[in-house]
Amino acid sequence: MKVILNVDVKYLGEEGDVKNVANGYARNYLLPRALAVPYNEATVMLFEARKAEIEARKEQKRKDSASLKEKLEANPFEVVMPAGANGKLYGAVTTHIVADTLAKAGFEIERKRIDLPGSAIKTVGSYKAIIKLYEAQTAEIHINVKAQEIAEEKAAKPAKGSKASKPAPKEEAKAEEVKPEEASAEETENKAE
Repeated sequence: MKVILNVDVKYLGEEGDVKNVANGYARNYLLPRALAVPYNEATVMLFEARKAEIEARKEQKRKDSASLKEKLEANPFEVVMPAGANGKLYGAVTTHIVADTLAKAGFEIERKRIDLPGSAIKTVGSYKAIIKLYEAQTAEIHINVKAQEIAEEKAAKPAKGSKASKPAPKEEAKAEEVKPEEASAEETENKAE
């Protein structure tokens, strides 16, 4: 079914675009929600009358995208991840982590718009990522992946099954005992209140 989009529809198109969609998708989703109108002479004439207004909105989106591109490319972003001594990360820097880093810096970018080299970063270093902006515009950002300082907790912990890891039964009994002097002092305070 041929429709004209009334508003921007994610993954489909923008306001004023003519799209050919499945009949069920149009009847059950687009038309009831007023996201699109059927393609016919009346609706084509309606959108021709609104063409200047729609084009002005698209131009504003282009300008916003250009300013966003400048801001993104001006700032290098830093990601700190746990890594081994050889610089290999214990995890990987994915588009989700990059999107979170950008969000902390004040940029709301969908992770689907971020392209990383090799789909994920697995070692410490400097990398470039591409962010798809409006239409064909893209921004190239610099990501510095640094190793997180990890304290060697294994050396501080005793081995499993050693006597030092289990408290002695006598110590547990002493800890649970309450001295009679302390108990009577607590009871008198509670009664006084």
